[in-house]
Amino acid sequence: MSAVWAAARAAIRRRRLQTFVIALVALLCTATVVVSLALLDATSAPFDRIFGKQRGAHAVASFDRALVSDAQLAAATTGVQASAGPFGQAVLEPAGGSGPLLEGPLTVVGRSGPDGDVDRLDLWRGRWATAPGEIVLAWEPEPGGMFEMGPLAWLTSITSTGGQTFRIVGWAHSVSASADGWVTPGQVSAMRPAATQMLYRFSGDVSSREAVTQRLAGATTGLPGQALIAAQPYQTVKEKAGETAGVYLPFLGTFGVLGLLVAIIIVGNVISGAVVSGFRHIGVLKSLGFTPRQVAAVYLTMVTMPAAAGAVLGTGLGAAGAGPLLADTFRGLGYGEDTAVRPWVWLAGLLGVPALVLLAALLPASRAGRLSAAEAISAGSAPRRGRGLQVQRALSGMRLPRPVSLGLGLPFARPARTALTMASLLLGVTTVTFATGLSDSVLRVSALGSETGGDVGVRPRNPDFGQAPSTRTDQEIEALLRSLPGTAMIGVSVGRSYASPGQSKPIRVDFVRGDVAAMGHERQLLEGRWMAGPDEVVAPAEMLTKRGLELGDTLTLERDGARLPVTIVGVTLMGLPGSGDDALFATWRDVPGAIPNDYYYQVELAEGTDLPGYMAAIVAADPGLDPWDNSGGDELTPIVAGFSTVLAVLLATVAALGVLNTVALNVQDRRRDLGMLKSIGMTPRQVISMLVTSMAALGVIGGLLGIPFGMAAHRLVIPLAADAAKVTLPDYVMHVWDPATLVLMVVSGVLIAVLGALLPARSAARLSIARVLHNE
Repeated sequence: MSAVWAAARAAIRRRRLQTFVIALVALLCTATVVVSLALLDATSAPFDRIFGKQRGAHAVASFDRALVSDAQLAAATTGVQASAGPFGQAVLEPAGGSGPLLEGPLTVVGRSGPDGDVDRLDLWRGRWATAPGEIVLAWEPEPGGMFEMGPLAWLTSITSTGGQTFRIVGWAHSVSASADGWVTPGQVSAMRPAATQMLYRFSGDVSSREAVTQRLAGATTGLPGQALIAAQPYQTVKEKAGETAGVYLPFLGTFGVLGLLVAIIIVGNVISGAVVSGFRHIGVLKSLGFTPRQVAAVYLTMVTMPAAAGAVLGTGLGAAGAGPLLADTFRGLGYGEDTAVRPWVWLAGLLGVPALVLLAALLPASRAGRLSAAEAISAGSAPRRGRGLQVQRALSGMRLPRPVSLGLGLPFARPARTALTMASLLLGVTTVTFATGLSDSVLRVSALGSETGGDVGVRPRNPDFGQAPSTRTDQEIEALLRSLPGTAMIGVSVGRSYASPGQSKPIRVDFVRGDVAAMGHERQLLEGRWMAGPDEVVAPAEMLTKRGLELGDTLTLERDGARLPVTIVGVTLMGLPGSGDDALFATWRDVPGAIPNDYYYQVELAEGTDLPGYMAAIVAADPGLDPWDNSGGDELTPIVAGFSTVLAVLLATVAALGVLNTVALNVQDRRRDLGMLKSIGMTPRQVISMLVTSMAALGVIGGLLGIPFGMAAHRLVIPLAADAAKVTLPDYVMHVWDPATLVLMVVSGVLIAVLGALLPARSAARLSIARVLHNE
């Protein structure tokens, strides 16, 4: 064993370039594997992960306080694994003008803290409510945040219709969606709650709604009849969370699979080539008396040691990169507090890549051990006939520069090595193509949102939040905005929620006038037409999907005893900013009881208008108006564009490293040929041209083959994400490919190949004739 160890160490020191390449390949491939596995792990039941960590409730139940006591509820434990409560549950009705984000009654629960055996809250901003008049609101943390900009930037308190003011001291996320806000138990008692909340985790089967309902029925056996007012199984929240996560999962899964494939191919190429290139060394070892097993052990040790060192560094690098990636992508599901890479992913990086290196080296090392000394020395020094020789002879008859014709024939000398290199280039171009199409599609969707939202959003300030409101009427505000220099178009809307028979939740209707249709919504029509009469409405596609409606359906809207029958005549891609994609468009009408803050104005500026200056002019003209920049797009665009760019660059770098290894091995194999070519007059520049040309040709072929795979992945993944988001995309969002873009994709394959080949080609060009022939 000491002889094997000494020979392996000597080989590592002597083959410094090969050792460095193996370590570097292992480092980057391990980082790629760790990132890929972390992404794939995140795509595997992400809701279940955070639901388990936060001890989510299998059922959120509300009971009538007049029919059942807290003691009775606490004693009902049949089939219950863990419970939280009883909590007093009251209803807080925000005063008018709070805006669509806080419209409608809020369910408020009295809890002493965010922790517990069930439904541990993620208090991600501020602190818990500890005194009367304090409240913690439920809100999902979002990348970019509603608190840095937008409608919630000024929201510090809530005033109820009864005149009671609650100061917002924190923001929390409940994976069980158990409440809209939380106060102290004493505070909720003062609000005279009519209901009591219990949170249950059950033992046994809870895989379906029916199973949860049965478990809840068992737990409530013996309680007074009609005591249970309502119950929400966790599957309801899981389905809603799946809509958000489903947008990201196809992207992450695709990049994860591509990363694993690239890593496996590169490792196989590098390690098998490293053993094959050492045939002469094998012959020397055999002539010194090494047995076949000892020869195989030398080569396995020689490649495993640098691979293990690279794997350790690569695991740390990959884990450091995967954490922020998961944090940005899954923050809205509670991953902001759980972004660490899980232990099994670390273990897969530390052990998986060295094991892959060992397996890749095992076959060629075993074959090398079976060679006789004479065969090994002959294989390492004798020039190869056939294979690439015939191709090079055929190319020599063409009118090509000699370095180019020689370079084009080099890949045929080692077809297996060439095939692995081609596969890595193909996957690299596939990744770049998919990432480019993905970013372009997302940017187009974002542009649609910016277009329909206008450049500036304006609302009158809200007196309920201590702000001095505008004294102008709705028409006067519109006239003021139209009179400002730089105004191109203005759309005005006022929203109201209506009950509708057959719908479990109220339907919001935005009554619009002015240039709303011309500002992009009419151009986003997917089906039908824009409304023309007072009894016609246009609905966003997401709303129709969620509510089970179709084009042509008739709805009856009810509010304050009045009925409004409407017919859906068109389907558009997006709703109004602030209202989301669950609100109808309707023609303008006066809304009884509307206050100034209920009106929303979106302004499209003329080309070249200074946006900050325009908003300053609005405030100067009327300090009671609150303008904001509405042209910044959404949070999805930078997330998707960012991680797709990072992962595409990472995988392209790994593919380029595979090319570098191939060229280095080719130089090692053909040192005698290079020495002969230089002795008859080939210049260093011609050597570089020959070696770079050999890989550039593979880059062209890899580009041509990788583009269809990348386009197919784009065509498959984007609709999957759209289906998860319950939206229908216009055709031009998918049609991102044009001749210029496709040419750039081919160029990307050539660029990966050239960058990978350049370093070893320059090193080969600097070899002296005397050194090469002396070594031979």
